[in-house]
Amino acid sequence: MRTLTTEQLREMQQRNEDFLLINTLDEKYFSQTQIPGSINIPQSQDDFVQRVEQQAGAKGKKIVVYCAKESCDSSPTAAKKLEEAGFSQVFDFEAGAEGWQQSGEKLATA
Repeated sequence: MRTLTTEQLREMQQRNEDFLLINTLDEKYFSQTQIPGSINIPQSQDDFVQRVEQQAGAKGKKIVVYCAKESCDSSPTAAKKLEEAGFSQVFDFEAGAEGWQQSGEKLATA
């Protein structure tokens, strides 16, 4: 599993790279941890991999997963599930929503 820094994620967004940014937390936490441009697919759900594949369209698409903060294990777990399912470009934004905010970026508002 490869990891991304806040700066790398910011640059990917600024370059309008084609990637899927997935918040892996349960739906009830999404509104408080939504990085702009992200979608919510909880890794705790049984159909997580299928839902990601449906959104991505192909297992070769770049996927970035994140959760609340660095100590949260939801995104590393999600990345592992996706890699085991055959996704080839999986990245974990380890700093998560907390790190995004600490870097001066804003979260999406509902």
